[in-house]
Amino acid sequence: MGRIIRPAVPGDIERIMPVFDAARVIMRSDGNMNQWSDGYPSKETVLSDIQRDGGFVFEEEGGRIVGYFAFLPSPEPTYYYIEGGEWLDKDAPYHVIHRIASYPDVHGIFSDMMDYCFGKEPNIRIDTHRDNSIMRHNIMKRGFSYRGIIYLASGDERLAYQKIITNP
Repeated sequence: MGRIIRPAVPGDIERIMPVFDAARVIMRSDGNMNQWSDGYPSKETVLSDIQRDGGFVFEEEGGRIVGYFAFLPSPEPTYYYIEGGEWLDKDAPYHVIHRIASYPDVHGIFSDMMDYCFGKEPNIRIDTHRDNSIMRHNIMKRGFSYRGIIYLASGDERLAYQKIITNP
């Protein structure tokens, strides 16, 4: 069955939220008990992504939404300060990937997302919770380098990574 990546629209939000619920179940079953708690990501967060032209869905033939991610242009305010390291570059434009989610029976989402994103931007930053071993594994497998710790507006830390393709 074919799958496409397309920009999310506000009418997709009700079909995106169950994808986040499924991703939370995956995280909890892998020991990641704290990430995406207290209603995050919210409908408002997804709407903000969409309004910034940065919300994307994975859609199967027949219209079933099976995944979501945000792909947003710099600057990312929480990336201004990085502890214990530094970005590969400090001033070049970049995109950031946030809120990656899919149903557990859907495979290849991370790889497809990376191919899509690097097809649009050669300089990508991403961060994840220390307890998100699945995401950390996928990030490293895709050739990102660990850059240090960033802090969210809430004060929570995240492990930060970056990859730059020099000859896209």
